[in-house]
Amino acid sequence: MTSRAAQPTTPLTRLPSLTGLRWIAAFLVFGFHVGTLNLIEPDRWHRAWDSVFGLGASGVSFFFVLSGFVLAWSARPGDGMFRFWGRRLAKIYPSHLVTWAVVIGVMIWWGDTIDWNIALTNLGLLQTWTSADGYQYSINSVSWSLCCEVFFYLCLPFAMPLLRRTPSWVLYAGLALLPVLMLLVSQPLGLQDTPLGRVFPLTQFVSEEQSWWFTQLFPPVRSLEFWTGVLAGVLMTRRHWFGPGLWISTLFFVAVYATCSLVVPGEYWLAVLTVGYVVLIAGAAKADLSGVRSPWRTRPMVWLGEVSFAFYLVHVALIQNVLRLLERGGEGWDPLPAAGAIAASVAGSLLLAWLLHTCVENPMMKLLAPRRRKQAPAVPAQRAPSSPSAPASPSAPASPTMAGQLADIGGNRSE
Repeated sequence: MTSRAAQPTTPLTRLPSLTGLRWIAAFLVFGFHVGTLNLIEPDRWHRAWDSVFGLGASGVSFFFVLSGFVLAWSARPGDGMFRFWGRRLAKIYPSHLVTWAVVIGVMIWWGDTIDWNIALTNLGLLQTWTSADGYQYSINSVSWSLCCEVFFYLCLPFAMPLLRRTPSWVLYAGLALLPVLMLLVSQPLGLQDTPLGRVFPLTQFVSEEQSWWFTQLFPPVRSLEFWTGVLAGVLMTRRHWFGPGLWISTLFFVAVYATCSLVVPGEYWLAVLTVGYVVLIAGAAKADLSGVRSPWRTRPMVWLGEVSFAFYLVHVALIQNVLRLLERGGEGWDPLPAAGAIAASVAGSLLLAWLLHTCVENPMMKLLAPRRRKQAPAVPAQRAPSSPSAPASPSAPASPTMAGQLADIGGNRSE
């Protein structure tokens, strides 16, 4: 008889650790922008900050991988594509619309010239489909990633029926090949005379000036990160993910991040860090599903994760305009000490994020998002008794009861 102390803790029916990890990714992006926007003076403190957050832009990769993982995890076979698209747009577009309007208003207040062709392209989340100057980082600069996310959302409903029928070993092969493909596509100019260049004929038209746009902003290329998350999410729904648990996966990611900072050339870090993010996300999900203690699902971390999307949308515009106000205040103003500048920026961004999340994101999700169709409760199949410690066969399909449980987890707050 199993003792009480040896029994595992109760598994969760949601994935709150992934919500908590969203804040870590959002803060990585924030830290990167603190450096690039010169919020703190270029001194020894600044250099130390950049040694940690120099790769902070990869937090966007985390969001891409997480989006694929959670959407694959929560997808229901009977859920129509229009309902899916409606929920995703209700999640991201109202907040984008509000921040776009606020930034446009602030630009008018400053007397900035507005190119309305660019502004309307940004409003329609089409800005990264062109390599023309001035489009990709226009208006609220961070909204470029939403343009990529919209493309991911459009593609996923067409891929999921096929992925559900794909053997697990093929999904693992895809997980191994996608980072390799990312490494190859990160060198578009070197692909033009190769077989891969013929598979991706667009590389024939990428100039040296367009290389950054193609490798960092073009939605089909950035979707490779999203698909790594999707494949891992499908494997997790089958309980066929055999990666490490939470603590080993966390240490693995820290090692990957440090290695990229110190050793890996810049053109390769995106592919390498994507591997680290996949392992970390799947390890955190395993911790929630098995009831293992996780620091990422504490109440403060979950709250921060819930407002992280809004935090991401507001932080750059806030920092940019505060710096402009300080410059207007007179010549030779002394910037805030580094710690004070960063603390004030975090506090201000969190306040605006809470307002955006509370007054726009949540109400619009309730108002606009199509409701999921309720499924009839599954009747558990009769089966012979087995030992409590006997593991389930990895090749056996999920039972109707398990399939219903997985569908219910679609309410996970991390997406």
